[in-house]
Amino acid sequence: MRKIDPKKSDLIRKIKEISGEDVGMCFQCGTCTAACPNTSEVDLLPRQLIRHAQLGLKDEVLNAKTPWICASCLSCTARCPRGVDLAKVMEAVRLLALRENVDYVNPRALSKERVKGLPQVALISSFRKHTA
Repeated sequence: MRKIDPKKSDLIRKIKEISGEDVGMCFQCGTCTAACPNTSEVDLLPRQLIRHAQLGLKDEVLNAKTPWICASCLSCTARCPRGVDLAKVMEAVRLLALRENVDYVNPRALSKERVKGLPQVALISSFRKHTA
């Protein structure tokens, strides 16, 4: 297992700056993953995403689908024995990805028929969360 050196990881610093959370506190117990209702849909389990962040694997973290699938249900946060608010970390990762001008949703790709059939509040919420 590689040693974590937070001083060398710009990614850890940026996540902490945005979320207020220190991902270096995570000791990989897997409780967050066990609590997550969306593990069957993600590419990196919550525990794995945190580990990738700890190792400074910026591209893997920012290109992961996991933060976008996170429902922010706070199950992980409520159960974390180290007190890491993983929902805040996921939000920070989404913001960092958006700062790289990577939109997860392209509003222009939605057809007029599709837009008419969706609740407006859902559209606006999605655009705010998923576009730069």
